[in-house]
Amino acid sequence: MTDTNISNHDIYDDTLKQLLIDVTDLREKITAHASSRLDKYQAYYRAGVFNKSAVNLAHYLALRQFDLRHLQDRLAQAGLSSLGRSEASVLSTLDAVTDVLKRATDKSYSLDDKNPSESGFNRGLQLLEQHSIELFGPFHEHSKVHVMVTLATETAWDYELILALLDKGMTCARINCAHDDAPVWRNMIRNIRRAETETGKICRILMDLAGHKIRTGTVALGPPIHHIKVKKNARGAVIAKAWLLLTANHEDRHGHGEGGWPLFRVPIPEALHSQLGPGCRLEFVDARGKTRHLLVEQAESDKAWLASCDQNSYLESGCEVALVPTGPADGGDTKEKFNLDTFAGMPLEIRLFKNDLLLLTENDVIGQPAKYDENGALIQPAQIGCTLSSFSAKLKVGQPVWIDDGKLGTVVEAITGQGTLLRVNQVRSSGVCIQSDKGINFPDTQLGLPPLSEKDLQDLDFACTHADLIGFSFVETLADMDYLMAGLAKRNATELPIIAKIETNLALKNLPDIILGTIGRHSLGIMIARGDLAVELGSARLAEIQEELLWLCEAAHVPVIWATQVLESIAKKGVRSRPEFTDAAMAVRAECVMLNKGPYILDAIEALVNVMVRMQEHQRKKFSRLRALHW
Repeated sequence: MTDTNISNHDIYDDTLKQLLIDVTDLREKITAHASSRLDKYQAYYRAGVFNKSAVNLAHYLALRQFDLRHLQDRLAQAGLSSLGRSEASVLSTLDAVTDVLKRATDKSYSLDDKNPSESGFNRGLQLLEQHSIELFGPFHEHSKVHVMVTLATETAWDYELILALLDKGMTCARINCAHDDAPVWRNMIRNIRRAETETGKICRILMDLAGHKIRTGTVALGPPIHHIKVKKNARGAVIAKAWLLLTANHEDRHGHGEGGWPLFRVPIPEALHSQLGPGCRLEFVDARGKTRHLLVEQAESDKAWLASCDQNSYLESGCEVALVPTGPADGGDTKEKFNLDTFAGMPLEIRLFKNDLLLLTENDVIGQPAKYDENGALIQPAQIGCTLSSFSAKLKVGQPVWIDDGKLGTVVEAITGQGTLLRVNQVRSSGVCIQSDKGINFPDTQLGLPPLSEKDLQDLDFACTHADLIGFSFVETLADMDYLMAGLAKRNATELPIIAKIETNLALKNLPDIILGTIGRHSLGIMIARGDLAVELGSARLAEIQEELLWLCEAAHVPVIWATQVLESIAKKGVRSRPEFTDAAMAVRAECVMLNKGPYILDAIEALVNVMVRMQEHQRKKFSRLRALHW
């Protein structure tokens, strides 16, 4: 061996010895930090003995206190694990690296006997999979990721839709308690249980408590006139007729038009409904004095007719319509006339642009657009109510307020006797039209609300006897978790797993505390509620945080639900969006992916399962799996 070879060998040997010192030192620091952190959580574990998941999370949190990038580079250059996939089994990963380094640098070293099922690298992943099955049941036959679907109202009566959802791959159904009511929920659940029995498939039911969802109030209505709009091409020729629903049942809300979206319902008297049929025409004079016609196309239900109009019209509430005879005239005016029943006007448009003012008021104040004088000077700013009555007392000048899932960004400019004056500082160039029942976020404001609202407590009574999982909205502290667990105990439902929804910046900061204080005494899952988180953190920060949340929960062996706007374009519009497929591909690193309801939800499930089946060949959590490429 030449002197050069001997010198290179010595340098490499010295490198490995230094790595061994650094990794050993890191392990000692991690165990000391973890032990110190765990001390305050002993009361939350049986006999004060921590389970493997809690210990591993404490080790991971200790590991991530250090900047390990330089050590990672050196380990990788030596052909060793760079610790970048250590989440599920921190000490096992460190011990494996230490063992290789000791064998490489100390010829007298012998491997201690170890039980790989307890201390091996795979144990953490096994625990995570076990916890996922406990929460969500068996996996889809072709995928290791569960599919959760938010149920639409029609699943309460459309059993065939429930069957189709299970057939496509839904393994967990989400009932959003912010919508519908107990009778509707009961019918949804009855259909799911029936489908489980008939198909042999298992579908867990998550009942998602609404929490203190703060929303915009009612907007003033315009005149009771419905604008019937046809579609025209660039030359002004009609290329698509307008559609509406003529209904004698004023409770009928199930008519849908193109794309599955609800049609405008025109209430008609029973006497008119009984004389209608396909091909009938109704003549009316619209609000501009122009004669227009509605053509009855087909029956939508036993109380409703689908009708079309081939000209733009302004249909007035209660206006007179004439039933045009379909046969030859027998002399004189033979048109039988009726009056439509009344309908309400559409909400006024409250459109805001950058630097506009908005007065946020108590909920009993009706929303109104801004008012200007004849010279264009502002007389009164736009106003909208807020469902949280005590918000003004909590706000301070300069604090941000976001409306409608972050579409409208504002800052508090002044607190007045009428409410809180907001200045718009972030909005698209075309402005945003504020509507009622849109979410309001106060990211920097401590609102002092109880963990569960009165409605939540009522809904919890129902959920404890019908659901498999409880969704906890806007949880922020371990004390919040204590509150819900006490509520479950009061209702004899201590075995009901909790899905903690991480939606705020405070919840994010407290997540290690929430997990460590919970997993020793209650079954837990985490939902990454990306919509509200994006409002609180900003989209760029969310992209980073959703990764960190996956890592943290993997370290705790806690299953994660990846939620909000997954394949939303397909579910809502039937349109495939390339960026959304990329997002769905990332989502397979979670244990469950949530889809929202929509007219094309079956297509969305099929697309999601297809992506998951493909991606699991290439990715498992952070692991890139090197399956042979097929070009």
